[in-house]
Amino acid sequence: MQEYDLVVIGGGPAGLAAAIEARKNGVRDIIILERDIELGGILQQCIHNGFGLHIFKEELTGPEYAQRFINELAEMGIEYKTDTMVINISEIKTVTAVSRQEGLITIAAGAIILAMGCRERTRGAIRIPGARPAGIFTAGTAQRFINIEGYMVGRRVVILGSGDIGLIMARRLTLEGAKVLAVAELMPYSSGLTRNIVQCLHDYDIPLLLSHTVTNIRGKDRVEGVSIAKVDDNLKPIPETEKFYECDTLLLSVGLIPENELSYQANIQIDPKTSGPLVNEAMETSIEGIFACGNVVHVHDLVDFVTEEARRAGASAAHYIFEEINENLPAVPVVPDAGVSYVIPQSIRIDNLNGSLDLLLRVNSVYQNAKISVKADGKTIKEVKRRHLAPGEMERIRIDSQLMKNAQPKKISLNVQGEKTRYAV
Repeated sequence: MQEYDLVVIGGGPAGLAAAIEARKNGVRDIIILERDIELGGILQQCIHNGFGLHIFKEELTGPEYAQRFINELAEMGIEYKTDTMVINISEIKTVTAVSRQEGLITIAAGAIILAMGCRERTRGAIRIPGARPAGIFTAGTAQRFINIEGYMVGRRVVILGSGDIGLIMARRLTLEGAKVLAVAELMPYSSGLTRNIVQCLHDYDIPLLLSHTVTNIRGKDRVEGVSIAKVDDNLKPIPETEKFYECDTLLLSVGLIPENELSYQANIQIDPKTSGPLVNEAMETSIEGIFACGNVVHVHDLVDFVTEEARRAGASAAHYIFEEINENLPAVPVVPDAGVSYVIPQSIRIDNLNGSLDLLLRVNSVYQNAKISVKADGKTIKEVKRRHLAPGEMERIRIDSQLMKNAQPKKISLNVQGEKTRYAV
């Protein structure tokens, strides 16, 4: 059995940033286990720009952003194994992995950081009726085919769902010569960033059909077309609004799911709202010494926020290894209230706080001229105003730790007040 102070599972942006931060905080014996053949995760296929504005103060492509961390990892001499699949983690922090080169690997870890990322929902998850021909792809799969493998997925395309990958692929396919007929979104608001709606749809005259869904897929060997209908307030299709679009490809951008099969195996408590582990102020899960960060905890819209969260997890894992975290302090629950879907972290051990703490949240509707309130036992300790809030855009509230320590609450809650509107665009 091999032994390491810290094992990081996942070599994407979260895993890389966490490992580097742990090394900066004094941990010497670190290994990253990555199942793909190279480091960088999903960023390697994201050749568009828009990354790094928060972290590096400049606009980078996905591979450029990843390479900065890969270079830093190499300079620090942090060990990693690619083409290595972790198949089990235990509550006593034993990691089992399999590698083509080394076979079965067992590692005893002083601490573990989970950074496995997320995966796309497929057609089976949303139960679209119709035939099962070729030409149906998740947006991320299509992105890999075009940007990494060099294959064109189709010429006349309909996209279901307005997640960021779907919006970006609408532009990418257009630039490659395809005709994107429409992006249909079940909800009355987009689930992607406003900037992607503008830059990827509006700039290319691609229609966004809010409150619409695909009701049928036609085709035997290859997609020949899809039917799209408007939905009512109960999200049920309205038959008389159905329209047929002749196309050869359907892309699905219908949501992302945190990859937590390993977390379930280790009996880590999962938040049903995020589908990720419950974490505290240190990004520590319900099992002492196992930390989590990035899209495995909750789906982010900006990789810069993933990096910031991963740095917190890496520093916290180092503090744990050096026994600088008080694990016996009472945890104060952080709960979503009116207008808020979820908050990360879900609990805070207040006396462990230093400096400031970021609370990350998503709202459950579209708001204009809104106010987010943070309350300690019902008393407001911080308010922030936002002209626009939408479920597709994560919000970050920075709290001075001294506010928490002064209040010493038994419960912290967040709510939203504002003008609720049905449509985001």
